[in-house]
Amino acid sequence: MPDVTRRLAEKLAGLGAGELDPAALGAVRQLVLDGIAVATAGAGEEEAIGILVAHAREQGGAAQASIIAGGLKTNVVAATMVNGAAMHVLDFEPMWSPANHALSTTLPAVLALAEHRDLPGREVAAALAKGCEIQGWIRQASRQFEPRKLVFHPPSVVGPIGAAVAAGHLIGLDGQRLAWAMGIAASRAGGLLANVGTMTKCTHCGHAAALGLEAALLAERGFTGNAAIFDAVQGFVDGFGNADFVREELLNVGPPWRIVAPGYALKMYPSQYGTHFAITAALAVRAQLPDPAAIRRVSIISPRMPYIDRAVPATGLDGKFSLQYTAAAALLDGAVGIATFTDARLNKPDMREMLARITLEQRADIPAHFEAMHLIVTAELADGSTRTARCDGPPGIWGGAKVSAEAHMAKARDCLGLRHPPARVDEIVALARGIDTLDAGGVRALMALLAA
Repeated sequence: MPDVTRRLAEKLAGLGAGELDPAALGAVRQLVLDGIAVATAGAGEEEAIGILVAHAREQGGAAQASIIAGGLKTNVVAATMVNGAAMHVLDFEPMWSPANHALSTTLPAVLALAEHRDLPGREVAAALAKGCEIQGWIRQASRQFEPRKLVFHPPSVVGPIGAAVAAGHLIGLDGQRLAWAMGIAASRAGGLLANVGTMTKCTHCGHAAALGLEAALLAERGFTGNAAIFDAVQGFVDGFGNADFVREELLNVGPPWRIVAPGYALKMYPSQYGTHFAITAALAVRAQLPDPAAIRRVSIISPRMPYIDRAVPATGLDGKFSLQYTAAAALLDGAVGIATFTDARLNKPDMREMLARITLEQRADIPAHFEAMHLIVTAELADGSTRTARCDGPPGIWGGAKVSAEAHMAKARDCLGLRHPPARVDEIVALARGIDTLDAGGVRALMALLAA
């Protein structure tokens, strides 16, 4: 029988903080800041997180780890679940290649465990890098690069294993116990794409992070899982992959880190990443218009991505997964932000009228994965003239122009500023940007500020 799982676990267990080079450490610092910022905004702006916090408060639990912007502590698993959901609920955290949400499925587990066990920021950095790393290689090995090949929401499949690996680093699991942890985590995987556009989607990432953490904690105690989960008949590959899955690629984990190459795409709009192509093209059209009121018709040409073909979203949240709605918002408002995806904005007369003017053509000849796709928006005006723009990649996409440090800092400060006064924002930013230099007290201080 192949022994990919054993070799993978041993290799992962042997990777330490000393193997993070300056580029990897820079990426970790930016990821930590982005993650805690969007989690803070999500906790304050989305009803779903308020419900989850109220549920956690009622359930109770040992005061081990902080819930971001929740004003309470609970056990590490429950805190991780709520914080992971908050980090994903706005769909504002970075996108990964192949498509995944590796940050919201890893960072909440790492921060909660580090807070509870008094662990330093250097190990937080290594754990985060390792959790993202294994998720990237599982996604790469799966060969499921286009939406039509997906059965489950990717972070719900690979996220539990990523969180187990990250937590396993922090608690020092050896290869045998890490293999058990991955086996346990694999039986916690799976979230249905039908829940995209509902509150449940954010819990795909929250549960992935929490259940992966729990898998590592159980393995630490000697609880077993299949230690050959990537090799076994009816194991992970049979359950979530197909004949295209290349097991040996999993052994590529480690430097050069995937947080550096191919890296991640910082999101500048709080919506599903495919809609960023529509937003970018629509904003370019908007810049050519004398007045949005002059628009008579709008056409969008995109790849076949049925899950983001939502002509009239049911709610503002549903609008995060609509090419039509995000394009309409960009054309009407000249900007797309958190307030774009409220029921109030959806139901305004100008939005309803604009949505009725939009047609979408999804074409099979356009690649349907983010690295190769394009999208075209054309607006026909009342005088018969047209304005057109094509997007081959939104700001920050892999291989394209990076989002500037200044633009990303503005995003982070805006998100944090929704819940915290300026002085506290400054403290949070300073701690996050030096995460790998913090001692255990510094990590606890960061979490205390975030919980306020």
